[in-house]
Amino acid sequence: MQSDGEQTVRFGGSDPVDRPLGRSIKRGLACRCPACGEGRLFRAFLKPVDHCSVCGEDISHHRADDLPAYLVIVVVGHVLMTGYMLTDMILRVSPWVHLAIWAPLAVLAAIATIQPIKGGVIGLQWANRMHGFGGGEDGADSTSGPSNRPN
Repeated sequence: MQSDGEQTVRFGGSDPVDRPLGRSIKRGLACRCPACGEGRLFRAFLKPVDHCSVCGEDISHHRADDLPAYLVIVVVGHVLMTGYMLTDMILRVSPWVHLAIWAPLAVLAAIATIQPIKGGVIGLQWANRMHGFGGGEDGADSTSGPSNRPN
């Protein structure tokens, strides 16, 4: 136990600024800057801004890649499949009616959820200091994985 006059010794430079994971993801889901929660995260539908207009946080090096699309497929697929199965139990209609109902709903649900989910992924990366959000360059550590040098 520490007494009142003792402090915890931390090695490795200055103490990093606290980045709560839940708050950062919520700000990303709201399409706001994960750092300040005020600036817009997207300048176009799926194109994030390079820097926050309010706090100046550099967002240009995020790597959301395919994770938002996979998450949309999982979420929308589970919700729509549940709706389809419940509807099919109650109403006996032809497969063409189901296709006319559920295909447009799938497209609309995917379009409505892809931007917030991508914002949440960017917030997750920012909170965990991934892909340059920690102030260092990715790939600078030689122990991070296999090298790209020819054998």
